Amino acid sequence: MTPSITIFAGHYGSGKTTVAVRYAIALRKQVAGPLALCDMDIVNPYFRTADSRELLAAHGVELISSPYANTNVELPWIPPEAARICDDPALTSVIDLGGDDCGALALGRFAGRLRGRENLRLWLVMNPYRPLTRDVAGLAEIRREIERAAGLRFNGIVNNTNLGADTTEEIVIGGFAAMRKIASALALPVVLTTAPPGCSTAIPADFGERLEIVPLENRFFGRMP
Repeated sequence: MTPSITIFAGHYGSGKTTVAVRYAIALRKQVAGPLALCDMDIVNPYFRTADSRELLAAHGVELISSPYANTNVELPWIPPEAARICDDPALTSVIDLGGDDCGALALGRFAGRLRGRENLRLWLVMNPYRPLTRDVAGLAEIRREIERAAGLRFNGIVNNTNLGADTTEEIVIGGFAAMRKIASALALPVVLTTAPPGCSTAIPADFGERLEIVPLENRFFGRMP
């Protein structure tokens, strides 16, 4: 598999961190070379990929994160090692970006070096059951703000329809119509669809790959949706 850079961005609480971690672990089965998950979330100190350091290591995924992650020091710090995403052509990278345009600013410093790169994926994570993401006009504005801050354009949508621990097959199915409307309005394809373990719901052909989402453990709040 050719090394790629996959960036997960979106609104606060859309599930970017959980999707990024589970996607990186799933990607390990397809990638023989070096694979790293880079934590570029400079906004939210409570839901961090650093909480999953041991889980990622167990699956052979390197974690690039701030040395201040999971400490009492809250600094909007981008680890210097993040430059490897641009400098190492053999590295397959997954990036967990902070919420909205404020979080996307962290990516802006690398935009000039990433723009035009082959296999660059900037994916918009959406959960139609979250507040502020049910209105197409509002979603379009969120998209524009993130693209402006990141200096890059989205090329796909992640359908992360869920209600946390209360997610059922009916919830997953109920999100298909909403996501089709969103994808059509934003003129972006759905490239990935998440589903809880044991969900037998068939993913429509136009909803991309299937990614099983197992909740993560968080040091503050327990299991993350």
